[in-house]
Amino acid sequence: MALTIVILRLLVCILAFPMFLLNFLGLWNWICKKWFPHFMQRFTVIYNEQMASKKRELFSNLQDFVGPSGKLSLLEVGCGTGANFKFYPPGCRVTCVDPNPNFEKFLIKSVAENKHLQLERFVVAAGENMLQVADGSVDVVVCTLVLCSVESQERLLQEVRRVLRPGGAFYFLEHVAAESSTWIYFWQQILHPSWYLLFDGCHLTRESWKALERAGFSKLKLQHFWAPLSWELVRPHICGYAIK
Repeated sequence: MALTIVILRLLVCILAFPMFLLNFLGLWNWICKKWFPHFMQRFTVIYNEQMASKKRELFSNLQDFVGPSGKLSLLEVGCGTGANFKFYPPGCRVTCVDPNPNFEKFLIKSVAENKHLQLERFVVAAGENMLQVADGSVDVVVCTLVLCSVESQERLLQEVRRVLRPGGAFYFLEHVAAESSTWIYFWQQILHPSWYLLFDGCHLTRESWKALERAGFSKLKLQHFWAPLSWELVRPHICGYAIK
């Protein structure tokens, strides 16, 4: 089986040779940073349509974590185009962090369409290094379809715990590796190298629940589920929240 995976992976990489060549020449990252926000703008519309009920369920108790100010202070890591904004409660004050500055114009459009919340600021930074966000300054951190692509899940989760106030919550919704005995996992392994380049560092085979279990939260509520998505490769999901 391992040899079959290697051979099929090589064939896929040959088909994707122009992309690997551009990456070797140092050009692919620039191209990807430019086109990826446009792709995500279209993808998140479809994703939200298919995942709307799950997102509403996930974010239904956000108001439980409102702090002393009386308004929910929320930090979204890897905010992208602002696809989660419509699911946040009225009066929510949102700070957005994303390493790709090309998302900003899409974010501004999303804010204009979601007048029930207030955008505090957009910070261009990686989730593993959010120095512009003060310790214990937010009630809630949200992270959706982000743990798959960060360089270090452990450092990201350390930063999440740092910026959360005591008793604050971290909400997550992520695609993950399928069970190792399934055909989905077989194809995830084959397509992973090409997928990683094509989709800006996204890992198909990450077992993100393990990093969450090791992160040191006082409480973790985590659910594995099969998302109602068209793309079979990313249907294995986890969601839930953790309390500092």
